[in-house]
Amino acid sequence: MSGTSLDGIDLAMIETDGEERVVPGPSLTISYQAGFRERLHRPAERRTWQLGDGALLAQLLRIDVVADFRTADVVAGGQGAPLAPLFHAAVTAALPKPLAIVNIGGVANVTWIGEGTEILAFDTGPGNALIDDWMRQHTGAGADIDGTAARAGHPSAAHVARFLAASFFERPPPKSLDRDDFREIVPKDLSFEDGAATLTEMTAAAVAAAAHYFPRPSRRWLVCGGGRCNPVLMEALGQRLGTTVRPVEAVGWDGEAVEAQAFAYLAVRSVRGLPTSLPSTTGVPWPISGGRLFTVSR
Repeated sequence: MSGTSLDGIDLAMIETDGEERVVPGPSLTISYQAGFRERLHRPAERRTWQLGDGALLAQLLRIDVVADFRTADVVAGGQGAPLAPLFHAAVTAALPKPLAIVNIGGVANVTWIGEGTEILAFDTGPGNALIDDWMRQHTGAGADIDGTAARAGHPSAAHVARFLAASFFERPPPKSLDRDDFREIVPKDLSFEDGAATLTEMTAAAVAAAAHYFPRPSRRWLVCGGGRCNPVLMEALGQRLGTTVRPVEAVGWDGEAVEAQAFAYLAVRSVRGLPTSLPSTTGVPWPISGGRLFTVSR
C-alpha cells in the first residue's frame, strides 16, 4: 500500500484467517523517486490520486488480487477511513485494555480498543504531511529527520491555540480527513525552525485532543507510522498526553509494515465476507465487507 505520506510503497506478507490468527512474514518498502513523488501529489492543484488497478495487477502478477477497499463503505454512507482498526484489534488481543494505537502518516489517526469488541477509530488531524511539506518548501528535504528542525525552534502557542479552535475538533467521531485539510493553518509569519516546531506541536496537540472522545482513558499508547521516528514529536505527544508513548516496536511489531499488513488482513476478510469497517470506525451505518476481488483470467 501507499499512504498519504507519499514516500513510497509498503509491501508485507502475513499468514492469517482474517480473524484472530495473524503471523507476520517478510516486508519491504520501496521509496518513490523525487520526481515521481511530485507527480503524485500537487498541493497547489489540490490533487490526490488513489493508486492501484486491481484487475491489471491480477493479470500482471498472475494471482488473485483484492483492492478498492473504500468504495463499499462510502456508498453505504461511511467515510471510507480509517480501515486498519480491525487489524489493530486482532494483533492487540493479548495486550491489556483499554489501549490506543496512533498511526502518524501523512494524516494521523487513532484506534481506541476496549475490552471485548469495543473499538473506536477516527482521524485526529495532520500527521507528517504539513511538516514534510514545510521541510520540502524551505530545504528541499522530504521530512524533518530526527526532528532536528523542530528541536531548534520554539512552537508558537498562539498558532497552536488557533489550530485547536477549528470546528473539526468539536465534531464527535467517527471523522476523517484528507492530506491537504488544515493547509490554511500552516504558519506564514514564523521562522523555518519555529514553523517546524509549531507544526510538530499541532500534530501532538490534535492527538491529545482526540483522547477526549475515548469511552475510557487508555492505559497504553502505541505509535506506528513515520511519526514514531521523530523524537521531538514523540516527546510532544508524551507531554500532551501526560503519559509515556512508545513505538509499536515496544510490543514486537514492525512499525514500517503495520499498514501494509493491515490491508493484507483486510483482503482475507473481504474474501471471506467478513466486515472490513464498522459504524464506530468509519461511520458506516452497519458493518460492511468492502474490497473487490479481481481474479486471474484463465
